[in-house]
Amino acid sequence: MRTMLLVNPTATTTNRRTRDVLIRALGAAVDLTVEETRYRGHAAVLASGARSRGFDAVAVLGGDGTINEAVNGLLTPRDDTPPADASPGGPAGTAAGSTPEPGDTTTGPEDGAEGRPELIVIPGGGANVFARALGLPNNPVEATSVVLEALQEGRRRTVGLGQARWGEENRYFTFCAGLGYDAEVIRAIEGLRGAGFKATPARYVSTAVRHYFATDRRHPALTLEGPGVPVAQGMFMAIISNTSPWTYLGDRPVRPTPWASFDTGLDLLGLRRMGLPSMMRLLPQVLSDGEGPITARHLVQLHDEAEFTLTANRPVAFQLDGDYLGECEKVEFRSVPNALQIVA
Repeated sequence: MRTMLLVNPTATTTNRRTRDVLIRALGAAVDLTVEETRYRGHAAVLASGARSRGFDAVAVLGGDGTINEAVNGLLTPRDDTPPADASPGGPAGTAAGSTPEPGDTTTGPEDGAEGRPELIVIPGGGANVFARALGLPNNPVEATSVVLEALQEGRRRTVGLGQARWGEENRYFTFCAGLGYDAEVIRAIEGLRGAGFKATPARYVSTAVRHYFATDRRHPALTLEGPGVPVAQGMFMAIISNTSPWTYLGDRPVRPTPWASFDTGLDLLGLRRMGLPSMMRLLPQVLSDGEGPITARHLVQLHDEAEFTLTANRPVAFQLDGDYLGECEKVEFRSVPNALQIVA
């Protein structure tokens, strides 16, 4: 089984010694080629190249951001994929750093998981939401052991993905997207990480609390619409989920859309009020272990939807899989069923 392993050398929870041990263990089970990511978007280029070169699987040792890039490379391969040693800065680097566009595909997501390499996930980031949603341990060594068992026993599962289109951009996501307040928090966290601070659960909480009092809680910007979807106006933020949990605070799952699943369409939770009393009623529910629907007032909720659109009357912050992507005024969301086969 020819496998390309994409390693993020700056992943939060691994070091060189741990990575070497995991590489040796995986290399004993498959015909392994190892590539290290060196810049933002590099994992997408490498994964696209693995598909065009006929690899059977792409393994990712990294966090949710690296996994998202690899998934996008697998689903939207390029005919002009630059070689793995291309560096940013020149013409090849410029192409390598961009997410492949729909027009570059040789086969589309509708062709199903059979037309592309399998994905192997080994968590190496902080939250590792996608890996944990697949049932993998949060520890990379333990997760590698589970993956090796799955390879030996031939265990696979096929999962659906979400797709977002905004402006000229198109990108797939594995577990969540967000417009508004949650994306603003991620933007602030990325700024702190750029300044050298570690993105710990405590820092996420403190940043979210601090930013809550700075965000606009008086002028909602978002409107929801779509085929068969009742129009909903006046939302401050919207969470779009491809699975549940939405994220984790340490070991505690956060479930604003508890019925979301890789086997169904997309779910949505929109907030029409962000006053402190409303938030205090909502938070205990999303942090609970229950699987019932959220019942707080002034919410907009969708479950198992194939497509819908969110528009804003002003630019609002936007994130996919915990990656801040800037501000936008319109995003079209679509469910892509049976998109990837996972070794799990």
